[in-house]
Amino acid sequence: MNMQHVDKTPLALDRDAIWSQLRDEASAAVAGEPLLGALIHAGLLHHQSLEAALAYRFSLKLASGEMSEQILREIADQAYATTAQMGDAARADLMAVYDRDPATHRLLQPVLFFKGFQALQAYRMAHWLWQQGRRDMAYFVQMRCSECFGVDIHPAAKIGTGVMIDHAHSIVIGETATVGNDVSMLHSVTLGGTGKEDGDRHPKIGDGVLIGAGAKVLGNIHVGHHSRIAAGSVVLHDVPACKTVAGVPARVIGDAGCLEPSYSMNQLLGIEDYT
Repeated sequence: MNMQHVDKTPLALDRDAIWSQLRDEASAAVAGEPLLGALIHAGLLHHQSLEAALAYRFSLKLASGEMSEQILREIADQAYATTAQMGDAARADLMAVYDRDPATHRLLQPVLFFKGFQALQAYRMAHWLWQQGRRDMAYFVQMRCSECFGVDIHPAAKIGTGVMIDHAHSIVIGETATVGNDVSMLHSVTLGGTGKEDGDRHPKIGDGVLIGAGAKVLGNIHVGHHSRIAAGSVVLHDVPACKTVAGVPARVIGDAGCLEPSYSMNQLLGIEDYT
């Protein structure tokens, strides 16, 4: 089967439906590429739930000579068992990638192959540890996530659900940053500070925002809901809701172009945007 031409069937955010489709895709993938059979069985088909599969993937990818896979698996199993919201967030993130990334033709891809999705789930594990008061273990997970995926998200940062981080290389999100629900961002995005000041010093990103590749959003500023930040922009001031900003430093150049820019993923700026 040529996966480049697989139609995406809309899925509700349903636990059973998502897991059932994942397993069906995994079985088809093994039939199509037997050499990946061991990887796919171990990563998906061996497990009874998406949470168990994600816990396995987390422990496998982040284990090192300093921290065994078994210890990380025990941490992840406890987190998913005691915090149902983590599994729900993972499903929302998975559907965000499936719905918005034109290179994603199966739910299988983000779970097994896409570091943006996997790094985001590792952040959620670090954030859970941070909330449990296990700060040093949270820092360890942050470090390994940076080493393994090239994604550096402070465990104290607050990130909503339905988030897509496409390509994900060189993403940096600071300690006091917040990211709303249904946000899409591309590689090399920085949500950072402007100096060495302490306290609340990082951006607050609203719901449904699209942040283009290489954009830098700096300081304790607010980016309004459903706004759009053009690729390569440096944002130093608040962004109104439903607007597009572009440039260095960024300025408002027009409306966001649609009601939900993070879903449309349209990053083209027309000539009219500059007039």
